Amino acid sequence: MKDLARLTLSIFVFLTITFTTAKAQQAIALGELIDITLENNYSLRIISNQQQIAINNFTRGNAGLLPSVDLRSGFSGNINNSEQRFSNDTQNSLRNIHNTNTQASLQAGWMLFDGFRGQIRYRQLEELMALSEITTRISIENTIARVASEYYYFVQQRQLFSNLQYAVDLSRERVRIEEEHFLLGSGSKVRLLQAQVNLNADSSRLERQYEVLAANRVRIAELMALPDLNENFIPDDTTIVINKILNYNELLSQAMENNASVIAAKHNLVISEQDLDMTRSRRYPYLNLTSGYGYNYNTFQTGTLTSQQTWGMNYALTLGINLYNGGNQRRQESNARIGIENRQLMLEQTIQEVTADLITIFNSYLNNLRLLELETQNLDVARENLDIAFDRYRLGALSGFELREVQKNLLEAEERLLSIQYQAKMAEISLMQITGRIIGYQGVL
Repeated sequence: MKDLARLTLSIFVFLTITFTTAKAQQAIALGELIDITLENNYSLRIISNQQQIAINNFTRGNAGLLPSVDLRSGFSGNINNSEQRFSNDTQNSLRNIHNTNTQASLQAGWMLFDGFRGQIRYRQLEELMALSEITTRISIENTIARVASEYYYFVQQRQLFSNLQYAVDLSRERVRIEEEHFLLGSGSKVRLLQAQVNLNADSSRLERQYEVLAANRVRIAELMALPDLNENFIPDDTTIVINKILNYNELLSQAMENNASVIAAKHNLVISEQDLDMTRSRRYPYLNLTSGYGYNYNTFQTGTLTSQQTWGMNYALTLGINLYNGGNQRRQESNARIGIENRQLMLEQTIQEVTADLITIFNSYLNNLRLLELETQNLDVARENLDIAFDRYRLGALSGFELREVQKNLLEAEERLLSIQYQAKMAEISLMQITGRIIGYQGVL
């Protein structure tokens, strides 16, 4: 029995030191956690770089609306041998004739008209840039939702840790009472040993709960991309506060207007319409202007000239139109129209999916609010029941087994309430994400 008591005391001392250390840790608010994550998270930084590429691509030059200018220069030569026979039967033999050519030119080209393809491409690049911004926003929203989820899970698990601590305190008091009864001769060793076994079980569960908190802290540190994943911090909130005044009609209106997936589907529809315009533009004629200025210098080792220099300007204006390309124009336009129809269907599907998710999550939100009220009442009853039971236990009017059942009922009521609080908060966070209000989320709206 002494060994068992020493084991219980050592577990208690360890957990007391652990919890005291946790209290000294730095508290961090949800808003601060989100800010650090948005700044450091590796996935978001990669997405941000991809968005910057789309921004860089949005230029008139990339759309083909600006001229191109090339500066070229070169040097070439040849070394030949020649055998010449004239009509009067004379011959002329030449060896190692070295001729050279040096040239330099400045060439410019500009597609003056190509069926408005440049203008369409420029608008399409703008849509692609906007779509990349929405893609980045979706990643940010997902990250914020995950950070908030991990944060409130941490709050929930700390509350559970506190409840388990209280359970250990109750079990320790029960051991003290049984020891007094045993020493006075009114108790039994079996009841004392059973009380110590229950205390050890509660202490063991409390120790496992600390491991859950440590793992949760590492996950949050990973999301924040902290250099030291073992950095100690605790959530600033001690309870989970639920926003209980969310309105379905307002949420639906905001979702149709602000939901990132819906907005992205609309951008994709516009891009498909521009693809059709781009395909149709090939029916128009094209007008291309080229011009340049060149310089040539040649040297000769045979003939009447030893060298020659030429320089001057060249220009060309090309007008053309495709009359027939094997029916590909009609096929490509038909495929583009099908692409538009598909994008329209995808938009309608996205709207339906968002609406369905909103209905499902909002119903879960309302149900959790109802359960929250019920379980709060149950917890009050369970606490009052434990107080009465413990008073009766001290007087010897209640057995240890019956007290243990009352204690377990209280702990289960506390766990159910914490679970419902967390589920209600997750539903609230999901509703904020669906309606596009998750960015800037601070936990209580």
